[in-house]
Amino acid sequence: MSERESMEYDVVVVGGGPAGLATAIRLKQLAAEKNQEIGVCVLEKGAELGAHILSGAVMDPLALTELIPDWKEKGAPLNVAVTQDKFLFLSQTGARATPNWLLPPCFHNEGNYIVRLGDVVKWMGEQAEALGVDIFPGFAAVEVLYDENGAVRGVATGDMGVARDGTHTDHYQPGMELHARYTVFGEGARGQLGRQLIERYKLDDGRDPQAYGIGIKEMWEVDPAQSKPGLVIHTAGWPLDSDTYGGSFLYHLDNNLVAVGMIVGLDYANPWLSPFDEFQRYKTHPAIRGTFEGGKRIAYGARAITAGGLLSLPKLTFPGGALVGCEAGFLNASRIKGSHAAIKSGKLAAEAAFDALVADRRQDELTAYPQAFEASWLHTELNKARNFKQWFKKGRTIATVMTGVEQLLLKGKMPWTLRHSKPDHACLQPASECARIDYPKPDGKLTFDKLSSVFISNTNHDENEPIHLTLKDPSIPVSVNLAKYGGPETRYCPAGVYEFIKDDHGDDRLQINAQNCVHCKTCDIKDPTQNIVWVAPQGGEGPVYSGM
Repeated sequence: MSERESMEYDVVVVGGGPAGLATAIRLKQLAAEKNQEIGVCVLEKGAELGAHILSGAVMDPLALTELIPDWKEKGAPLNVAVTQDKFLFLSQTGARATPNWLLPPCFHNEGNYIVRLGDVVKWMGEQAEALGVDIFPGFAAVEVLYDENGAVRGVATGDMGVARDGTHTDHYQPGMELHARYTVFGEGARGQLGRQLIERYKLDDGRDPQAYGIGIKEMWEVDPAQSKPGLVIHTAGWPLDSDTYGGSFLYHLDNNLVAVGMIVGLDYANPWLSPFDEFQRYKTHPAIRGTFEGGKRIAYGARAITAGGLLSLPKLTFPGGALVGCEAGFLNASRIKGSHAAIKSGKLAAEAAFDALVADRRQDELTAYPQAFEASWLHTELNKARNFKQWFKKGRTIATVMTGVEQLLLKGKMPWTLRHSKPDHACLQPASECARIDYPKPDGKLTFDKLSSVFISNTNHDENEPIHLTLKDPSIPVSVNLAKYGGPETRYCPAGVYEFIKDDHGDDRLQINAQNCVHCKTCDIKDPTQNIVWVAPQGGEGPVYSGM
């Protein structure tokens, strides 16, 4: 075991997304205002900032304006203001538009921007570096470090140059320890270290189980005649059945670009369902397909999202650190927005950490952070939407009606709170009790297969490195998942990572094509036996999204 070198910082931020960068920026802003010297670094597992960022995305600029009031003058890539909202309920062949006056406030996007969130993150990184933040892309934090009292004292990055058999190659480099007075975790949904922290400190005690969705997205260059910059379309209904939570989005950017995607709640019951193939079917709808005919698909990606809302938020702090952004689950599913919440949470955590640093504290709990959140507009916003996901547990029709009642009639001031107790992985029904779903073959023009999709995600992993998708019990995929659930991992994975093949004796075995993994973490969430564990591969690997 090579001895790891270490570096000391006042604050280490894990994850270079909107939440992590907002944390770093705000810390350095306060340090400059108060004439203090504070060392801040950001670790990002992607090869560059934005490489692993994937989001719709319509962005509410409120939190960014609070963080960087002159973002327009500084060239933030918020270039396409929303000009029109449409909400469609789809049947297999028809589309029914909801009049805008009937849309709840959560579906109105006046004053918001259609963005490529990866580009926004790159710009935020430039602002952070200009303030003196050290940013280390290509370094995945894989271990939490604790002091003798059990408080977090930093993280360690993963070793590089390790072969699949565990031996060291000629390119071996040991990981680095980064020690800090406070460590802020912003890894995104289902973060590897955040998952461990929640379990260790029991941060989810008394909370509803976190609810997740998988978001699948493509970027298209469309015929200029089909381009309508500023148009936002959301849909519900077909191709998903009425008991499956989900919906789709279609956002018109500038330069003839259109972002299209689907979110499917990972509490779905039918193991034959494939979110990827449902999304491909969606594009064939008569009200949708015309946008893409004559166009070219130029990018693809997938990512899990946290959608449980306020009732599923874990405790935000623990000795020595805090959770921010989608690591905690601040996304507002009713608005289909999370970047503004991520930035706000990072700003609040930074302010609490700065006050603690000035008071010469270290590795205690930043209790001012959750207190500030509870007094913020973000808490008010999430509280109004606290029942949104829970209503969908009762089916689309009831959910649609009750969302209208709560948001339109009661203005988010409903006297009731719905709870749920069943985690997503426990929702699958036995395959024998569910209807099989036969998906049409892709045509290669409008609809595509998984492998050609992974290709344009620019995903890369060294085939000789240790597999970053591990099984607690190698026998379970065949004895339980295949036998009882029909092998759902072959369908819920949007990248073709999992396939059942026959061995030399004609017996089934699960093959893991880890090189295809786009780091969506759906397998870690949806596996019915919680037997699959996702960990970060060697630094910098995975997809390289270009402004997704």
